[in-house]
Amino acid sequence: MKYFLTSSHCPPDSPRLYRENGFSEMLKNALGNNPLDILFIASSLDDTGKNDMYGDWEKDRFADEGYDINSFTILDSRNADSAAELVKNCNFIILSGGHVPTQNEFFDRINLAQLIKDFDGVVMGISAGSMNSAATVYAQPELQGEATDPLYQKFIPGLGLTETNILPHYNMVKNDVIDGLRLFEDVTFADSMGRQFLVLPDGSFVYGDGKSEKLCGSGYILADGVMTAVKDIMIKQ
Repeated sequence: MKYFLTSSHCPPDSPRLYRENGFSEMLKNALGNNPLDILFIASSLDDTGKNDMYGDWEKDRFADEGYDINSFTILDSRNADSAAELVKNCNFIILSGGHVPTQNEFFDRINLAQLIKDFDGVVMGISAGSMNSAATVYAQPELQGEATDPLYQKFIPGLGLTETNILPHYNMVKNDVIDGLRLFEDVTFADSMGRQFLVLPDGSFVYGDGKSEKLCGSGYILADGVMTAVKDIMIKQ
């Protein structure tokens, strides 16, 4: 399996994939010239209207990029019982963005961690999809009430594609305030004690092939409350 774990895979309001940091070229090389059977795994089980909208965007995006699309399937509540067959019959999986705990519950319901374990194609994570790819997911608070709720679970089991905890959209959320707390300085810095997070701006991504893993582009290592700028580093080799 080869995987691309992105903060965002395309510039804002753009139909194209990011060219920065070699993303579109590396993805094209990984996918090869074979027709694509794409499985778009939604973040919400039952929000089928939104799932269709985002799915259509991705189908059009890859068609506009020149890919030969043999099939494009959206996996949500309408076909969740066929998840095993759908994963088996695709060669490119897109893990959509969305609300991390909501998506995590859906992944758990369809047993995606087990289904994807021996997948031999390419996986692309977008935002929440990248976060839920970790073995243990850090569900950084996002919605009002989550930062101060004592029952909110910040650390939950994920897909196990990587040990890296990605925090996406740093350029967009670095100054966010949730429940009166600064998202990074008051919440995430404290949660990083004894742990390590990889903080990504849009345009940067993690590429892995099952043996090695590297950061493509710039980002930050957040560990024990300290942010350190990094760029184009090997995460695992």
